[in-house]
Amino acid sequence: MPTKTLAIPTPDGVADAYAAFPDDGERHPGVLLYPDAFGLRPVLEEMARTLSGHGYCVLVPNVYYRQGPAPLIDLPEHIGDEDRPALIARLTPLVDAHTTERVLRDADAFLAFLTAQPEVGPGPVGAIGYCMGAVLAMRTATAHPDRVAAVAGFHPGFLVTDAPDSPHRLIPERLAADVHLGLAENDMSPEAVREIERAFEAAGVAHTTEVYPGAVHGFTMSDTDAFDPAAYRRHWDRLLPLLGRALRNG
Repeated sequence: MPTKTLAIPTPDGVADAYAAFPDDGERHPGVLLYPDAFGLRPVLEEMARTLSGHGYCVLVPNVYYRQGPAPLIDLPEHIGDEDRPALIARLTPLVDAHTTERVLRDADAFLAFLTAQPEVGPGPVGAIGYCMGAVLAMRTATAHPDRVAAVAGFHPGFLVTDAPDSPHRLIPERLAADVHLGLAENDMSPEAVREIERAFEAAGVAHTTEVYPGAVHGFTMSDTDAFDPAAYRRHWDRLLPLLGRALRNG
């Protein structure tokens, strides 16, 4: 699949990004893919290429662009469980700096950029995310219900919290997208799952919230010890039909 390294203008600067798209001269549905907390790196680029092979134009932004281009920190080729605490300690200030206000400004810019690409068709787009990226995808979908028709989150971060701006609070009034959440066994408490399910039901959207048996947080990321091949395949088995239904009318 053809790929590009792109620069996305935003109100706060220029975000570097990776894009993959089909090489057939046709226009295809767009998908905004938000990385996990470890950020834009080869494994996310590989996932974008895989998705583009199914007929989608995929944009993966560096959400930490305000602090510099990706990669902002040196990551080992394989992130072992022993590496995780030190890496998370270095990444936490970047995550904390990515406030809801910044997320929403970025979502405006990323969607405008994606839909303006010549390879992207005129219809609705999808927003998908991994770990903290699931929160960004949900915020994008609720901020742009007229543009985002599919949202998926895998091993999601904090979708249900006590904070006034918790992502789940806007779902009943703002979400119009079909949804799939693929959870590791300890990603969300039963109470949090019930809370977000109530929000989806109030929004009246098609939705599935599924625990992937035996999976641990981060199960889609093949460059980490959390990777689970069976759960990774299951994630594609859920994601591709969702995108097909929502972005291709079946």
